Amino acid sequence: MARTARVWRGWVRTEDTAAYAAYVEETGVGEYRRTPGNEGAWVLTRDLGDGRTEIVALSLWESLEAVRGFAGDDLEAAVYYPEDDRYLVQREDTVTHYEVCEPG
Repeated sequence: MARTARVWRGWVRTEDTAAYAAYVEETGVGEYRRTPGNEGAWVLTRDLGDGRTEIVALSLWESLEAVRGFAGDDLEAAVYYPEDDRYLVQREDTVTHYEVCEPG
């Protein structure tokens, strides 16, 4: 069974980057890491230079079925937490899954 990468994107005001990244570490990324079958999770940031910063939550899973343990049956739906709206100025309501290609 192929490993799966899960990617979500959202955008915050640049001045909120550190606070939101810490919040995501505690909520979504923390929950990713506690879910059986998760093989790692990271928060990535990119300053867009227009007052916004793009936030990417990237997680690696042993299988798409393992993702279901976090996301439930609607694998494509993004999972949000109570304070997300406090920070996000734009967000994607869906996530993208990728099959991880590995040598061998």
